[in-house]
Parts: sequence; structure tokens; C-alpha cells
Amino acid sequence: MVPVENLLPFIAFSLVIIAIPGPSVMFAISRALVLGRRGAVLTVVGNGIGVLIQAMVVAVGLGVLIQENDFVMHAIRLAGAAFLVYLGFNSIRHRKDGLDISAPVEAPKSGHLLLESIIVGISNPKTIVFFSAIFPQFVNSASGPLVWQMVELGFVFVFFGISGDAVYALSAGAARDWFARSPSRIVTIRTIGGSLILGLGIVTAVLPA
Repeated sequence: MVPVENLLPFIAFSLVIIAIPGPSVMFAISRALVLGRRGAVLTVVGNGIGVLIQAMVVAVGLGVLIQENDFVMHAIRLAGAAFLVYLGFNSIRHRKDGLDISAPVEAPKSGHLLLESIIVGISNPKTIVFFSAIFPQFVNSASGPLVWQMVELGFVFVFFGISGDAVYALSAGAARDWFARSPSRIVTIRTIGGSLILGLGIVTAVLPA
């Protein structure tokens, strides 16, 4: 296990990083505006699972290899950006779905929403770079296998990350509920949410990793 004298500073450091809204927060808020609270929760949990997978990759040593391979890094970044653009465009295209109460509405399936969010969480290569740089600073070879210590740090970071992102996402979901009382409002909020996701994908594609 990670020594307490290392774990507490890591938690403090993680809370500072998590408190600064980043791409995961923007994605969660955007999805909350489009899909509501259920979508917000599934997005936050799915993104957290994706980040946890990245932490596991770093823990077993693959993170360094990926970080040092520019082609793989750019491929992951561009794939993630393309997926975000697709989600944003799809949200805008379907912004008027379900407004006719006489028409049957099929809500997005939870598994589908969760899988989409996991893909987004996995496809951010900057998280791999972050974990690769930070994890070694908080482990101690005298306290057991380093792999398991890094796995522990990954779970700790994701736990607080999900908790922090959920606050932003559920707040946005509550605001969306007010907009949902009017068809014109819900079209507006879906358009805003889809545009934010689309914009996040474009920014991810054009900015250097």
C-alpha cells in the first residue's frame, strides 16, 4: 500500500487538479445539458472508468511507452477528438427529438451512454502523460510492489474525480430540468450542449497534445 505520508499529499494534489474544470468537466456538463441528470451521472461514471483504465495502463508500465511514441499519442488524441465531434453533431441533429408528446420516444440506453463516456475517458492521452509523471512521485519501493501502489493511486484519483465532476454535471442537469419545461427551451439547451461537445472535439483536435 501507498504510505500514508505519501497518500495524503497525493490526495491534496489530486483535489487541486480536480477542482480546476477541464475537458472531462466540460464533457459532463455538455452531456447533462443534452441528456439530463441520468445522462450526467452515466457520463461521469463512464469517463471515470476510462480514466481508471488509463491509470491501470500506466501502472503496468505501458504509459511511458505510449507517452514516448508521438504517433500513438496523436492517433489517440485525434480519435478522441473525432468521437467528440460525432457526439456533438449527433446531439445537435437530434435536438428536437421527443418534443412531440404523441410520438413514442426511445431514451438512450444506459449501456450505450456509459460506453460512449468510457471511450471519451480513454481517448485523452494527456491523462496518461499526467499519471506517468505524477504516480512515481508518490510511491515507495519499500512499501510493496510499485504496480499495486500506482493502481491504488489510480483508484483514489478516479474516486475524487468522479465526485468532483458529478457536482458540476448534476448542477447542469438541474438547470436543464428548468429548460425542459418548455419545448423551445429544451431545443436551445440541447443545441448549446451539443455545440459545447462539438467545440471540445475541435479544440482537442487542433491543440497540441
